[in-house]
Amino acid sequence: MAASAMVGASGFGNWARLAAQQALTQDQLLEFDTFGNVSLIHITDIHAQLKPIYFREPEINLGVGEARGRVPHVTGADFRKLYGIDDGSPTAYALTYDDFSSLAKGYGRVGGLDRVSTVVNAIRADRPDALLLDGGDTWHGSYTCYQTEGQDMVNVMNGLKPDAMTFHWEFTLGTDRVTEMVENLPFAALGQNIFDAEWDEPSELFKPYKMFERGGAKIAVIGQAFPYMPIANPRWMFPEFSFGIRDENMQLMVNEARAEGADCVVVLSHNGFDVDHKMATRVTGIDVILSGHTHDALPEPVVVGNTIIIASGSNGKFVSRVDLDVRDGKMMGYKHKLIPIFSDVITPDPAMTQLIDDQRAPYKAELEEVIGQTDSLLYRRGNFNGTWDDLICDALISEREADIAMSPGVRWGPSILPGQDITREDIWNVTSMTYGKAYRTEMTGEFIHVILEDVGDNLFNPDPYYQQGGDMVRIGGLGYRIDITKPQGERISDLTLLKTGEAIDPAKTYVVAGWASVNEGTEGPQIWDVVESHIRKQGTVTVTPNTSVKVVGA
Repeated sequence: MAASAMVGASGFGNWARLAAQQALTQDQLLEFDTFGNVSLIHITDIHAQLKPIYFREPEINLGVGEARGRVPHVTGADFRKLYGIDDGSPTAYALTYDDFSSLAKGYGRVGGLDRVSTVVNAIRADRPDALLLDGGDTWHGSYTCYQTEGQDMVNVMNGLKPDAMTFHWEFTLGTDRVTEMVENLPFAALGQNIFDAEWDEPSELFKPYKMFERGGAKIAVIGQAFPYMPIANPRWMFPEFSFGIRDENMQLMVNEARAEGADCVVVLSHNGFDVDHKMATRVTGIDVILSGHTHDALPEPVVVGNTIIIASGSNGKFVSRVDLDVRDGKMMGYKHKLIPIFSDVITPDPAMTQLIDDQRAPYKAELEEVIGQTDSLLYRRGNFNGTWDDLICDALISEREADIAMSPGVRWGPSILPGQDITREDIWNVTSMTYGKAYRTEMTGEFIHVILEDVGDNLFNPDPYYQQGGDMVRIGGLGYRIDITKPQGERISDLTLLKTGEAIDPAKTYVVAGWASVNEGTEGPQIWDVVESHIRKQGTVTVTPNTSVKVVGA
């Protein structure tokens, strides 16, 4: 199939132009001219968000190497210009960060799996045999998910009736719990790159792919779990498994599926967008990559050769519908829509609302307890810092009596508007993990520099296959300069201790507090308790703009 022969369209424009009147309707959000014979529904990176939330998209999302200036590394006004999005429109609110607080007051919350259920049901009413595919990071990221070891999410997702899912943070529940859950799933658990670590053979628990018959065509869905689990997360929690990108095995699985008669090959991926983009240039025969991990939301597919890459955002904020024309062993064309889950516009599915409320009921009082208020917009996304992370770092320095604080560069966690209460649930939404101990230790200036260089290379190595983490580690009490165009070891300079204004001495020792260490046996209080104590003492928190990181080469 020549690229020019593939007919593609994206229907995202219909709700984009409804700007001024804000008179969105559910019918307009769901409007779709059914196309072809196969429908895919994609949702990813839910991070255990059962209820509607606010979620601000990143202000800074830098690309390096071939990805420089290429989507998804375009934000704000540049993003709106690229896609023809009007300022102040529902699309601008959903997909960019500018004027977020005021637009949020107008357009309301997003997400909620009872609203997602309504959208999924509507697509299935139109195309009853549509495939619902979950890209992973589902059983992680909230108070109830932590307390139930992911069971709340399993119960609710079973209500949505997915056809397949792949995995990342799920593994931090530990091998025994993951095995127990996967063995009882009523749908396919996929990962062609999940191997038995001892024997270096494909894991028997996770199938590489599953074949589906839809619309008279055979559709192979191949799973691709997060490749860098043992680097980004604690290896000791899942020592029985190994991961990796495994392009050669992916090619073998594509070839095997084609040999079995697959007319269309779909990869359900948790690689991250840039890794998926590179994989599409190296593995032949993939028609669709449903991309996850980096939380990107793109209103149109990105076409790489004969492969289309779909990015469906995070936190239950979007659902992608992709209709395919699959004939004679080929994908002849596609039609796509990124559907924003505006929770005030979409009527919740009452059965799903009840199911969600049942999961939360035993914890209702704890979830809703008000810990404090915020004068500032609290958000996480961005390469270098978010105000939630600044607040966590402030808490670590204050509560743990440290010079410097480190908070992991994770992307999950909803936003809180100025003037809102901060509940216990809000704190857990940005801190919940199974290795959340807040350590306090001593580090030399030289070692701090090494850490920053190491994490910086995870983010800014020009080869996406070496980008093995999330965003940059968040730092409190320390300023530095980073040149993202330099090689590893030369990116970070001008380290300064903010409380004194003095340059960091490589030979001197500093007290550092942090959390989410991948080391087994880390000691200290849980991070959510540290943050709760800090917020209670503040009463109302104000996070001043963070200018401590000077970025060069962007």
